[in-house]
Amino acid sequence: MREPGELFVISAPSGAGKTSLVNALTKVIDNLTISISHTTRQKRPGETHGVNYWFINETEFRDMINQKKFLEFATVFGNLYGTSRQWVEETLANGADVILEIDWQGCLNIQKLFPDCTSIFIVPPSPDILAQRLTERQQDSPEIIQKRLADVKETFSHLKEYDYIVLNDDFAHAVSDLKAVIQTQRLRRKKQLITLDPLLKRFRQ
Repeated sequence: MREPGELFVISAPSGAGKTSLVNALTKVIDNLTISISHTTRQKRPGETHGVNYWFINETEFRDMINQKKFLEFATVFGNLYGTSRQWVEETLANGADVILEIDWQGCLNIQKLFPDCTSIFIVPPSPDILAQRLTERQQDSPEIIQKRLADVKETFSHLKEYDYIVLNDDFAHAVSDLKAVIQTQRLRRKKQLITLDPLLKRFRQ
């Protein structure tokens, strides 16, 4: 019997370092795959279609909604973001663990569909550092930066809906904390009963 993969949801306010942490995490943990979201927002300098996001237009996105191809989708600062239903379900069925980098809206939707998923919230060191990061990365206009900062309070109001909270004040330590969460979930009784089934049967003989 193939062991299904675990689903992890990671959220954070813009500028908290979520993407960098997730990329680093996949380098120290095997069998862990990042889901690539679809979005209607414009590609930023340095981003690659099919690597950072699947960049599509709004008509294509709406067609995918009508065809129920998204597990979840949301509008964030005027742009649409969605998670591929087929890719996630197939990847989990093949035994790989999956990370979804989505906001709190998407997290709530995923928790309804996958009650056993593990949700993690990344907290930046301080509001001032968060604002500094958003400005220094030079990815958004001043207007969008202000909208992102204004959204922080709303984002933090959903902390209680997450299983784990990780502080990103030291990058290496935060990666270590995330690794510990992944490993803890992999050692749960339900999962280990499947993973160790051949060995456990020998003890029962």
